[in-house]
Amino acid sequence: MSDFSTLELIKDPRGFATLWLSREDKNNAFNAQMIRELIIAIDHIGADSSLRFVLLRGRGRHFSAGADLAWMQQSAALDYNTNLDDARELAELMYNLARLKVPTLAVVQGAAFGGALGLISCCDMAIGASDAQLCLSEVRIGLAPAVISPFVVQAMGERAARRYALTAERFSGDRARELGLLAEAYPAAELEQQVGIWIDNLLLNSPQAMRASKELLREVGHGELTPAIRRYCENAIARIRVSPEGQEGLRAFLEKRSPAWQSEPSNKEPRP
Repeated sequence: MSDFSTLELIKDPRGFATLWLSREDKNNAFNAQMIRELIIAIDHIGADSSLRFVLLRGRGRHFSAGADLAWMQQSAALDYNTNLDDARELAELMYNLARLKVPTLAVVQGAAFGGALGLISCCDMAIGASDAQLCLSEVRIGLAPAVISPFVVQAMGERAARRYALTAERFSGDRARELGLLAEAYPAAELEQQVGIWIDNLLLNSPQAMRASKELLREVGHGELTPAIRRYCENAIARIRVSPEGQEGLRAFLEKRSPAWQSEPSNKEPRP
């Protein structure tokens, strides 16, 4: 879909994209170029109305080892204002990923350290290998998980985030599932098969309804019952019932047939 040096953005003919972190020789560690390219890639994804959902993955053994050592060495020599610019760039990436209108699914294997937990937390859903190793490692090198912290707290809870940010303990994919950071954890040998099952399941759903549901849940937030939220929810269901996909879904259900969005194109390609 576009040319990148640190990423691959691949569109599947079935209507979804996979955004691959692709610095395999550096264990997909972040640097300034990757952050900038991720921002551009997310802009491309957001502008593509044909996409149903997006997978975020890492090439090779690891999802991402966190910040690149060479990049961190360069940052250490910069003044406060230049470091602030770097932080704002990283924040733009995290907030843009969290605000994407299409559903996002992170797939985690191997190591996921530091800022990688931010990417995982910004996605709507995440699955991973049971033996994956995750870590909020910043305090070990004299830093703090500052930019990613709101997203990590939302994903795994304040108490757990406090523990792992202060101790820098590594924890497994199984533990990440217990904390809610991962929706499911699977044996590493089964992960690719499970990714296919998740893809097939998401392809059953109305693309418009998934986008509408994501927007709805963002607006509802923690579920506080207010008059404004009540009106928003009432309007949301009325809008989607009269929408083309809403009408098609209801007709298909009543006529006991598959809705139009479940028909796959004839040029279906094998999964990467």
